[in-house]
Amino acid sequence: MNNRHFLLKSTLLLTLSGFLTKIIGFIYRIFLSQKIGAQGMGIYQLIFPVYTLCYAIAIGGIQTAISRLTAAKAALKDEQGARDIFLLSVCLSTTLSIAVGFFLYHHADWIAVHFLLEKQCTPLLKVLAIALPFGVFHSCINGYYLARKKPSIPAAAQLVEQCFRVSASFLLFFIWSEKGITITPNLAVFGLLAGEIAAWIFTGFIILKDFCKMHYHITSMKTPFKNLKAILLLSLPLTCNRLLVNILHSIEATLIPGHLQLFGLDNASSLSIYGVLTGMALPLILFPSALTNALSTVLLPSVAENQALGKKGNIHKSILLSTKYCLLLGFVAFLFFYVNGDLLGILLFKNEFAGTFIKTLSFICPCLYLSGTLSSILNGLGATSQTFWLNTLGLCIRLLFVFFVIPYYGIQGYLWGLIASELFMTLLSFYFLRNFLFNISL
Repeated sequence: MNNRHFLLKSTLLLTLSGFLTKIIGFIYRIFLSQKIGAQGMGIYQLIFPVYTLCYAIAIGGIQTAISRLTAAKAALKDEQGARDIFLLSVCLSTTLSIAVGFFLYHHADWIAVHFLLEKQCTPLLKVLAIALPFGVFHSCINGYYLARKKPSIPAAAQLVEQCFRVSASFLLFFIWSEKGITITPNLAVFGLLAGEIAAWIFTGFIILKDFCKMHYHITSMKTPFKNLKAILLLSLPLTCNRLLVNILHSIEATLIPGHLQLFGLDNASSLSIYGVLTGMALPLILFPSALTNALSTVLLPSVAENQALGKKGNIHKSILLSTKYCLLLGFVAFLFFYVNGDLLGILLFKNEFAGTFIKTLSFICPCLYLSGTLSSILNGLGATSQTFWLNTLGLCIRLLFVFFVIPYYGIQGYLWGLIASELFMTLLSFYFLRNFLFNISL
Protein backbone atom coordinates (compact mmCIF):
# COMPACT_ATOMS: atom_id res chain seq x y z
CA MET A 1 0.00 0.00 0.00
CA ASN A 2 1.54 3.35 -1.02
CA ASN A 3 1.82 6.19 1.48
CA ARG A 4 -0.97 8.35 0.05
CA HIS A 5 -3.39 5.42 -0.19
CA PHE A 6 -2.65 4.48 3.41
CA LEU A 7 -3.14 8.07 4.62
CA LEU A 8 -6.49 8.42 2.86
CA LYS A 9 -7.81 4.99 3.90
CA SER A 10 -6.71 5.34 7.52
CA THR A 11 -7.96 8.92 7.80
CA LEU A 12 -11.35 7.91 6.36
CA LEU A 13 -11.67 5.02 8.84
CA LEU A 14 -10.67 7.11 11.87
CA THR A 15 -12.86 9.98 10.67
CA LEU A 16 -15.90 7.71 10.47
CA SER A 17 -15.16 6.40 13.95
CA GLY A 18 -14.50 9.93 15.20
CA PHE A 19 -17.76 11.28 13.80
CA LEU A 20 -19.77 8.43 15.28
CA THR A 21 -18.03 8.97 18.61
CA LYS A 22 -18.65 12.71 18.50
CA ILE A 23 -22.30 12.27 17.53
CA ILE A 24 -22.81 9.94 20.49
CA GLY A 25 -20.79 12.26 22.71
CA PHE A 26 -22.69 15.32 21.56
CA ILE A 27 -26.06 13.75 22.36
CA TYR A 28 -24.53 12.72 25.68
CA ARG A 29 -23.46 16.31 26.46
CA ILE A 30 -26.95 17.59 25.70
CA PHE A 31 -28.27 14.95 28.11
CA LEU A 32 -25.74 15.96 30.79
CA SER A 33 -26.40 19.68 30.39
CA GLN A 34 -30.10 19.06 31.02
CA LYS A 35 -29.62 16.67 33.97
CA ILE A 36 -26.75 18.25 35.93
CA GLY A 37 -27.18 21.84 34.69
CA ALA A 38 -24.66 24.46 33.58
CA GLN A 39 -23.11 24.70 37.05
CA GLY A 40 -22.71 20.91 37.21
CA MET A 41 -21.09 20.96 33.78
CA GLY A 42 -18.69 23.61 35.04
CA ILE A 43 -17.70 21.46 38.04
CA TYR A 44 -17.30 18.41 35.78
CA GLN A 45 -15.12 20.33 33.31
CA LEU A 46 -12.91 21.64 36.13
CA ILE A 47 -11.49 18.17 36.83
CA PHE A 48 -10.14 17.59 33.33
CA PRO A 49 -7.05 19.78 33.62
CA VAL A 50 -6.02 17.58 36.58
CA TYR A 51 -6.78 14.42 34.59
CA THR A 52 -4.77 15.60 31.58
CA LEU A 53 -1.93 16.57 33.92
CA CYS A 54 -1.85 13.06 35.39
CA TYR A 55 -2.15 11.61 31.90
CA ALA A 56 0.82 13.69 30.74
CA ILE A 57 2.97 12.31 33.56
CA ALA A 58 1.96 8.70 32.92
CA ILE A 59 1.98 8.52 29.13
CA GLY A 60 2.48 12.02 27.68
CA GLY A 61 5.68 11.27 25.76
CA ILE A 62 5.51 7.49 25.85
CA GLN A 63 2.57 7.18 23.45
CA THR A 64 4.42 9.31 20.89
CA ALA A 65 7.53 7.19 21.46
CA ILE A 66 5.54 4.01 20.78
CA SER A 67 4.15 5.36 17.51
CA ARG A 68 7.42 6.83 16.30
CA LEU A 69 9.82 4.03 17.31
CA THR A 70 7.48 1.17 16.37
CA ALA A 71 6.84 2.72 12.94
CA ALA A 72 10.59 3.13 12.39
CA LYS A 73 11.28 -0.49 13.46
CA ALA A 74 8.49 -1.83 11.26
CA ALA A 75 9.76 0.17 8.28
CA LEU A 76 13.14 -1.56 8.72
CA LYS A 77 11.38 -5.00 8.98
CA ASP A 78 12.40 -5.43 12.63
CA GLU A 79 9.25 -7.15 13.96
CA GLN A 80 10.87 -8.32 17.20
CA GLY A 81 12.16 -4.82 17.92
CA ALA A 82 8.73 -3.26 17.28
CA ARG A 83 7.09 -5.57 19.82
CA ASP A 84 9.91 -5.05 22.32
CA ILE A 85 9.40 -1.29 22.13
CA PHE A 86 5.69 -1.70 22.80
CA LEU A 87 6.10 -4.05 25.76
CA LEU A 88 8.76 -1.91 27.45
CA SER A 89 6.64 1.22 26.93
CA VAL A 90 3.53 -0.41 28.40
CA CYS A 91 5.41 -1.56 31.51
CA LEU A 92 6.83 1.93 32.02
CA SER A 93 3.57 3.82 31.47
CA THR A 94 1.44 1.39 33.53
CA THR A 95 3.80 1.69 36.50
CA LEU A 96 3.71 5.48 36.27
CA SER A 97 -0.09 5.56 35.94
CA ILE A 98 -0.62 3.41 39.05
CA ALA A 99 1.73 5.62 41.08
CA VAL A 100 0.10 8.83 39.84
CA GLY A 101 -3.42 7.42 40.36
CA PHE A 102 -2.53 6.41 43.94
CA PHE A 103 -1.29 9.94 44.68
CA LEU A 104 -4.37 11.56 43.11
CA TYR A 105 -6.78 9.35 45.04
CA HIS A 106 -5.21 10.06 48.43
CA HIS A 107 -4.80 13.80 47.83
CA ALA A 108 -8.05 14.45 45.96
CA ASP A 109 -9.50 16.61 48.74
CA TRP A 110 -6.44 18.87 48.94
CA ILE A 111 -6.27 19.25 45.14
CA ALA A 112 -9.99 20.07 44.94
CA VAL A 113 -9.86 22.69 47.72
CA HIS A 114 -6.47 24.33 47.13
CA PHE A 115 -5.93 23.91 43.41
CA LEU A 116 -9.36 23.72 41.78
CA LEU A 117 -10.91 25.88 44.52
CA GLU A 118 -14.04 23.70 44.44
CA LYS A 119 -14.57 21.03 47.13
CA GLN A 120 -17.32 19.35 45.09
CA CYS A 121 -14.59 18.07 42.75
CA THR A 122 -13.19 15.70 45.43
CA PRO A 123 -15.28 12.56 44.67
CA LEU A 124 -14.87 13.15 40.94
CA LEU A 125 -11.08 13.22 41.24
CA LYS A 126 -11.09 9.94 43.18
CA VAL A 127 -12.96 8.19 40.37
CA LEU A 128 -10.56 9.66 37.81
CA ALA A 129 -7.64 8.24 39.82
CA ILE A 130 -9.10 4.74 39.39
CA ALA A 131 -9.75 5.31 35.66
CA LEU A 132 -6.22 6.54 34.88
CA PRO A 133 -4.32 3.19 34.54
CA PHE A 134 -7.05 1.74 32.31
CA GLY A 135 -6.94 4.75 29.99
CA VAL A 136 -3.15 4.76 29.82
CA PHE A 137 -3.01 1.06 28.92
CA HIS A 138 -5.37 1.22 25.97
CA SER A 139 -3.75 4.45 24.74
CA CYS A 140 -0.45 2.56 24.46
CA ILE A 141 -2.15 -0.15 22.42
CA ASN A 142 -3.77 2.45 20.15
CA GLY A 143 -0.37 4.03 19.50
CA TYR A 144 1.13 0.65 18.65
CA TYR A 145 -1.55 -0.35 16.14
CA LEU A 146 -1.51 3.05 14.43
CA ALA A 147 2.23 2.60 13.93
CA ARG A 148 1.56 -0.88 12.50
CA LYS A 149 -0.92 0.62 10.02
CA LYS A 150 -3.94 -1.04 11.62
CA PRO A 151 -6.19 1.95 12.38
CA SER A 152 -9.31 -0.22 12.65
CA ILE A 153 -8.35 -1.27 16.20
CA PRO A 154 -7.97 2.27 17.65
CA ALA A 155 -11.16 3.24 15.78
CA ALA A 156 -13.09 0.34 17.29
CA ALA A 157 -11.64 1.04 20.76
CA GLN A 158 -12.78 4.66 20.49
CA LEU A 159 -16.33 3.56 19.75
CA VAL A 160 -16.33 0.92 22.50
CA GLU A 161 -15.16 3.48 25.05
CA GLN A 162 -17.77 6.07 24.09
CA CYS A 163 -20.66 3.59 23.90
CA PHE A 164 -19.94 2.14 27.33
CA ARG A 165 -19.41 5.63 28.81
CA VAL A 166 -22.80 6.83 27.61
CA SER A 167 -24.62 3.57 28.38
CA ALA A 168 -23.26 3.49 31.95
CA SER A 169 -24.32 7.09 32.57
CA PHE A 170 -27.83 6.49 31.21
CA LEU A 171 -28.17 3.33 33.32
CA LEU A 172 -27.00 5.15 36.46
CA PHE A 173 -29.38 8.02 35.74
CA PHE A 174 -32.39 5.68 35.62
CA ILE A 175 -31.27 3.81 38.75
CA TRP A 176 -30.61 7.01 40.73
CA SER A 177 -33.85 8.61 39.56
CA GLU A 178 -35.83 5.56 40.59
CA LYS A 179 -34.19 5.53 44.04
CA GLY A 180 -34.51 9.29 44.49
CA ILE A 181 -30.75 9.91 44.52
CA THR A 182 -29.72 13.44 43.53
CA ILE A 183 -28.22 13.66 40.03
CA THR A 184 -24.74 15.22 40.29
CA PRO A 185 -21.59 15.39 38.11
CA ASN A 186 -20.70 11.98 39.60
CA LEU A 187 -23.01 10.59 36.93
CA ALA A 188 -20.62 11.69 34.18
CA VAL A 189 -17.40 10.63 35.90
CA PHE A 190 -18.69 7.10 36.62
CA GLY A 191 -19.56 6.86 32.94
CA LEU A 192 -15.99 7.87 32.09
CA LEU A 193 -14.65 5.08 34.32
CA ALA A 194 -16.91 2.51 32.64
CA GLY A 195 -15.72 3.60 29.20
CA GLU A 196 -12.04 3.34 30.13
CA ILE A 197 -12.49 -0.15 31.59
CA ALA A 198 -14.40 -1.33 28.52
CA ALA A 199 -11.70 -0.04 26.15
CA TRP A 200 -9.02 -1.63 28.37
CA ILE A 201 -10.71 -5.06 28.13
CA PHE A 202 -11.25 -4.75 24.37
CA THR A 203 -7.72 -3.62 23.44
CA GLY A 204 -6.13 -5.97 25.99
CA PHE A 205 -7.83 -8.96 24.36
CA ILE A 206 -6.70 -7.82 20.89
CA ILE A 207 -3.04 -7.30 21.83
CA LEU A 208 -2.88 -10.58 23.78
CA LYS A 209 -4.27 -12.48 20.81
CA ASP A 210 -1.81 -10.72 18.49
CA PHE A 211 1.26 -11.53 20.59
CA CYS A 212 0.19 -15.16 21.10
CA LYS A 213 -0.36 -15.58 17.37
CA MET A 214 3.17 -14.34 16.65
CA HIS A 215 4.57 -16.62 19.41
CA TYR A 216 6.21 -13.69 21.12
CA HIS A 217 8.13 -14.48 24.32
CA ILE A 218 9.46 -11.86 26.69
CA THR A 219 12.62 -13.97 27.13
CA SER A 220 13.47 -13.38 23.46
CA MET A 221 13.59 -9.62 23.93
CA LYS A 222 16.62 -8.14 22.18
CA THR A 223 18.66 -5.26 23.62
CA PRO A 224 16.06 -4.22 26.22
CA PHE A 225 18.30 -1.57 27.80
CA LYS A 226 19.11 -0.02 24.44
CA ASN A 227 15.41 0.11 23.54
CA LEU A 228 14.47 1.48 26.95
CA LYS A 229 17.11 4.18 26.51
CA ALA A 230 15.61 5.08 23.11
CA ILE A 231 12.12 5.27 24.64
CA LEU A 232 13.31 7.50 27.48
CA LEU A 233 15.39 9.76 25.23
CA LEU A 234 12.35 10.43 23.05
CA SER A 235 9.64 10.40 25.69
CA LEU A 236 11.26 12.28 28.59
CA PRO A 237 11.63 15.66 26.84
CA LEU A 238 8.13 15.33 25.38
CA THR A 239 6.67 14.32 28.76
CA CYS A 240 8.33 17.30 30.46
CA ASN A 241 7.06 19.54 27.69
CA ARG A 242 3.51 18.24 27.94
CA LEU A 243 3.68 18.38 31.72
CA LEU A 244 4.57 22.06 31.67
CA VAL A 245 1.93 22.75 29.03
CA ASN A 246 -0.70 20.89 31.07
CA ILE A 247 0.29 22.77 34.23
CA LEU A 248 -0.25 26.03 32.34
CA HIS A 249 -3.55 24.70 30.99
CA SER A 250 -4.63 23.70 34.50
CA ILE A 251 -3.76 27.14 35.82
CA GLU A 252 -5.77 28.66 32.98
CA ALA A 253 -8.82 26.50 33.72
CA THR A 254 -8.80 27.24 37.46
CA LEU A 255 -8.24 30.98 36.95
CA ILE A 256 -11.12 31.56 34.53
CA PRO A 257 -13.98 31.22 37.09
CA GLY A 258 -12.06 33.35 39.60
CA HIS A 259 -11.37 36.15 37.11
CA LEU A 260 -14.98 36.06 35.98
CA GLN A 261 -15.78 36.93 39.60
CA LEU A 262 -13.43 39.93 39.28
CA PHE A 263 -15.60 40.94 36.34
CA GLY A 264 -18.54 41.01 38.76
CA LEU A 265 -20.11 37.56 38.64
CA ASP A 266 -20.82 35.35 41.67
CA ASN A 267 -19.33 31.85 42.05
CA ALA A 268 -22.39 29.99 40.70
CA SER A 269 -22.65 32.24 37.63
CA SER A 270 -18.91 31.93 36.95
CA LEU A 271 -19.09 28.12 37.04
CA SER A 272 -22.21 28.17 34.85
CA ILE A 273 -20.57 30.33 32.17
CA TYR A 274 -17.43 28.19 32.29
CA GLY A 275 -19.61 25.09 31.92
CA VAL A 276 -21.47 26.56 28.93
CA LEU A 277 -18.19 27.45 27.22
CA THR A 278 -16.23 24.24 27.84
CA GLY A 279 -19.11 21.76 28.09
CA MET A 280 -21.40 23.04 25.33
CA ALA A 281 -19.93 25.56 22.86
CA LEU A 282 -16.38 24.24 22.52
CA PRO A 283 -17.40 20.58 21.98
CA LEU A 284 -19.68 21.73 19.15
CA ILE A 285 -16.89 23.77 17.55
CA LEU A 286 -14.59 20.76 17.88
CA PHE A 287 -17.10 18.40 16.27
CA PRO A 288 -15.68 18.67 12.71
CA SER A 289 -12.19 18.06 14.12
CA ALA A 290 -12.98 14.32 13.99
CA LEU A 291 -11.56 14.54 10.45
CA THR A 292 -8.43 16.52 11.35
CA ASN A 293 -7.82 14.47 14.50
CA ALA A 294 -7.92 11.31 12.41
CA LEU A 295 -5.47 12.83 9.94
CA SER A 296 -3.16 13.91 12.79
CA THR A 297 -3.24 10.45 14.33
CA VAL A 298 -2.29 8.77 11.05
CA LEU A 299 0.33 11.36 10.06
CA LEU A 300 2.60 10.89 13.10
CA PRO A 301 3.72 7.28 12.42
CA SER A 302 3.60 7.87 8.66
CA VAL A 303 5.96 10.85 8.88
CA ALA A 304 8.25 8.90 11.25
CA GLU A 305 8.39 6.03 8.75
CA ASN A 306 9.16 8.34 5.82
CA GLN A 307 11.87 10.07 7.82
CA ALA A 308 13.46 6.71 8.74
CA LEU A 309 13.49 5.77 5.03
CA GLY A 310 14.77 9.21 3.97
CA LYS A 311 11.68 10.03 1.88
CA LYS A 312 11.62 13.80 2.40
CA GLY A 313 9.42 14.33 -0.65
CA ASN A 314 6.61 12.26 0.90
CA ILE A 315 6.73 14.41 4.03
CA HIS A 316 6.44 17.53 1.85
CA LYS A 317 3.39 16.10 0.09
CA SER A 318 1.80 15.09 3.42
CA ILE A 319 2.15 18.65 4.75
CA LEU A 320 0.63 20.22 1.63
CA LEU A 321 -2.23 17.71 1.46
CA SER A 322 -3.13 18.07 5.14
CA THR A 323 -2.91 21.88 5.01
CA LYS A 324 -5.21 22.04 2.02
CA TYR A 325 -7.98 19.92 3.51
CA CYS A 326 -7.71 21.31 7.05
CA LEU A 327 -8.09 24.88 5.77
CA LEU A 328 -11.02 23.89 3.53
CA LEU A 329 -12.79 22.20 6.44
CA GLY A 330 -11.97 25.13 8.73
CA PHE A 331 -13.48 27.78 6.47
CA VAL A 332 -16.63 25.73 5.82
CA ALA A 333 -17.04 25.20 9.59
CA PHE A 334 -16.47 28.92 10.24
CA LEU A 335 -19.25 29.93 7.86
CA PHE A 336 -21.66 27.33 9.23
CA PHE A 337 -21.11 28.14 12.92
CA TYR A 338 -21.08 31.90 12.43
CA VAL A 339 -24.33 31.95 10.45
CA ASN A 340 -26.14 29.39 12.63
CA GLY A 341 -24.51 29.96 16.05
CA ASP A 342 -27.50 31.58 17.79
CA LEU A 343 -29.92 28.98 16.45
CA LEU A 344 -27.66 26.09 17.49
CA GLY A 345 -27.28 27.46 21.02
CA ILE A 346 -31.03 27.67 21.56
CA LEU A 347 -31.95 24.52 19.63
CA LEU A 348 -29.35 22.18 21.14
CA PHE A 349 -28.67 23.60 24.60
CA LYS A 350 -31.57 26.01 25.22
CA ASN A 351 -28.93 28.57 26.21
CA GLU A 352 -28.38 32.02 24.65
CA PHE A 353 -24.81 32.24 25.95
CA ALA A 354 -23.94 29.05 24.09
CA GLY A 355 -25.06 30.64 20.81
CA THR A 356 -22.94 33.75 21.42
CA PHE A 357 -19.91 31.64 22.26
CA ILE A 358 -20.39 29.46 19.16
CA LYS A 359 -20.45 32.51 16.87
CA THR A 360 -17.30 33.99 18.41
CA LEU A 361 -15.44 30.67 18.48
CA SER A 362 -16.24 30.07 14.81
CA PHE A 363 -13.32 32.37 13.93
CA ILE A 364 -10.79 29.89 15.34
CA CYS A 365 -11.96 26.96 13.18
CA PRO A 366 -9.41 27.26 10.30
CA CYS A 367 -6.43 27.64 12.64
CA LEU A 368 -7.76 25.21 15.26
CA TYR A 369 -8.15 22.33 12.83
CA LEU A 370 -4.82 23.02 11.10
CA SER A 371 -2.55 23.64 14.11
CA GLY A 372 -3.20 20.20 15.63
CA THR A 373 -2.31 18.47 12.35
CA LEU A 374 0.91 20.46 11.94
CA SER A 375 1.89 19.67 15.55
CA SER A 376 1.41 15.98 14.84
CA ILE A 377 3.75 16.24 11.84
CA LEU A 378 6.37 17.92 14.03
CA ASN A 379 6.05 15.11 16.59
CA GLY A 380 6.44 12.56 13.82
CA LEU A 381 9.69 14.28 12.83
CA GLY A 382 10.91 14.06 16.41
CA ALA A 383 10.76 17.87 16.79
CA THR A 384 9.59 17.75 20.41
CA SER A 385 11.15 21.06 21.39
CA GLN A 386 9.24 22.87 18.64
CA THR A 387 5.90 21.42 19.73
CA PHE A 388 6.75 22.43 23.29
CA TRP A 389 7.29 26.05 22.28
CA LEU A 390 4.15 26.00 20.16
CA ASN A 391 1.91 24.88 23.00
CA THR A 392 3.65 26.90 25.71
CA LEU A 393 3.56 30.20 23.86
CA GLY A 394 -0.04 29.59 22.77
CA LEU A 395 -1.10 28.99 26.37
CA CYS A 396 0.87 32.01 27.59
CA ILE A 397 -1.11 34.20 25.18
CA ARG A 398 -4.36 32.80 26.58
CA LEU A 399 -3.18 33.30 30.16
CA LEU A 400 -2.41 36.95 29.41
CA PHE A 401 -6.00 37.39 28.25
CA VAL A 402 -7.25 35.58 31.38
CA PHE A 403 -5.25 37.86 33.68
CA PHE A 404 -5.67 41.20 31.94
CA VAL A 405 -8.74 41.05 29.69
CA ILE A 406 -11.36 38.87 31.45
CA PRO A 407 -11.65 41.19 34.51
CA TYR A 408 -12.71 44.02 32.15
CA TYR A 409 -14.56 42.24 29.32
CA GLY A 410 -15.69 38.97 30.94
CA ILE A 411 -15.68 35.66 29.10
CA GLN A 412 -15.60 37.50 25.77
CA GLY A 413 -12.02 38.44 26.57
CA TYR A 414 -11.07 34.80 26.87
CA LEU A 415 -12.64 34.03 23.49
CA TRP A 416 -10.47 36.75 21.92
CA GLY A 417 -7.47 35.11 23.57
CA LEU A 418 -8.36 31.74 22.02
CA ILE A 419 -8.49 33.31 18.56
CA ALA A 420 -5.12 35.08 18.99
CA SER A 421 -3.52 31.92 20.39
CA GLU A 422 -4.63 29.61 17.57
CA LEU A 423 -3.55 32.08 14.88
CA PHE A 424 -0.11 32.44 16.46
CA MET A 425 0.36 28.67 16.83
CA THR A 426 -0.54 28.01 13.20
CA LEU A 427 1.89 30.60 11.85
CA LEU A 428 4.68 29.34 14.11
CA SER A 429 4.04 25.74 12.98
CA PHE A 430 4.58 26.77 9.36
CA TYR A 431 7.79 28.51 10.37
CA PHE A 432 9.13 25.34 12.03
CA LEU A 433 8.21 23.26 8.95
CA ARG A 434 9.62 25.75 6.43
CA ASN A 435 12.47 23.45 5.31
CA PHE A 436 10.02 20.72 4.33
CA LEU A 437 7.75 23.20 2.59
CA PHE A 438 10.17 25.31 0.58
CA ASN A 439 13.61 23.65 0.55
CA ILE A 440 13.34 20.00 -0.41
CA SER A 441 15.22 17.68 -2.69
CA LEU A 442 12.73 15.32 -4.28
